[in-house]
Amino acid sequence: MTTVAPLAYSPYDYAIHEDPYPTYARLRAEAPVFYNEELDFFAYARHADVLAAFRDVDHYSNSYGVSLDPAAFGPEAHRAMSFLAMDPPRHTRMRSIVGKSFTPRRVAAMEEGIRQLAVSHLEPALQAGSFDFIADFAGRLPMDVISELVGVPASDRAEVRRLADLLVHREEGMDDIPQEGLEAALTLAGYYAEMVADRRRHERDDLTWSLLHAEVDGDRLSDDEVIGFLFLLVVAGNETTTKLLGNAWYWGWRNPDQVAKPLGDPGRVSDWVEETLRYDASTQMLVRVTRQPVRVQGTDIEAGRRVLLLIGSANRDEAVFAGPEAYDLDRSTQDLVSFGSGRHFCMGAPLARMEARIALGELAARVRAYDVDETGIERVHSINVRGFAALPTTVTPR
Repeated sequence: MTTVAPLAYSPYDYAIHEDPYPTYARLRAEAPVFYNEELDFFAYARHADVLAAFRDVDHYSNSYGVSLDPAAFGPEAHRAMSFLAMDPPRHTRMRSIVGKSFTPRRVAAMEEGIRQLAVSHLEPALQAGSFDFIADFAGRLPMDVISELVGVPASDRAEVRRLADLLVHREEGMDDIPQEGLEAALTLAGYYAEMVADRRRHERDDLTWSLLHAEVDGDRLSDDEVIGFLFLLVVAGNETTTKLLGNAWYWGWRNPDQVAKPLGDPGRVSDWVEETLRYDASTQMLVRVTRQPVRVQGTDIEAGRRVLLLIGSANRDEAVFAGPEAYDLDRSTQDLVSFGSGRHFCMGAPLARMEARIALGELAARVRAYDVDETGIERVHSINVRGFAALPTTVTPR
């Protein structure tokens, strides 16, 4: 007789980092509104509930941030997470001013530069034949793109990326940001403060200078607000795109019949990106706090309670995606919630998608087949993002 383990879920659990999807499936079926008594949070597992919460700013607040970590959760969360940790009208003001500089036109103008950066990292890696997909490519390109955008010099980028990695890493058995992560946050904050001070003195053709001078009806951002946005970019803009690229590469390797489609037809690269966003989203969950009592799936939740919106589970919901456990590049992904929805829909989504299309497209144009050394794979251990720290790769060039 098979004994079924009690249903449990914690985003700090290393087993969840390895494979959360069987647990998500049980949550959707058995406890779509799950309560973790030890950590005192509710978790929504079904697509309909996650989507509704994203769109409902009257009942769900962002003002305490999007992370469960005690060191990151609280009324000062906006210092590191910018408007991701704000409610209207503060959120509306901040996003409007940032939008004056971080425009679709500015993102579109980056395409050729991103392509050049991608090729500059790819060519030496492909010439070597074997390389670490994360260390040599996926971890470097997004950092270079964000750095070019905001004005971080090439000589500083490796260190900024190392600090960003420390920010998202979580130690096994520890339910908070490790000391190294806290120290990294302080170092990054100091670095960006110096950068902002420099832009106050010297005009530069970068986003940091533009943010300091952007205004809506005479209203401008303070230095602290610009620093907070730069912090958000290096974590949300860099880490999540690195994880998206790594996840696409990994699941393509695990599903050779599917990856053969974009490798054989570059026009299918967008499908590779979108199905990866659905199947194994870089961002697995985000936190909200109830502003007033809510009733979801028959569960009453009081005001002031923490709710985890399980993006990774919503994207595998059988009620929305047929055969959700299959990695299928031919499916419709229009209902994925990987970038959120409503007022807090990710402003960086177009940039992330463009980076991924360019990076994977340049690979598809140069690689006929590839293999990953399973013994060398390393996962990132984080509560919000999911991806790889190492993917040793061998390629067969065209």
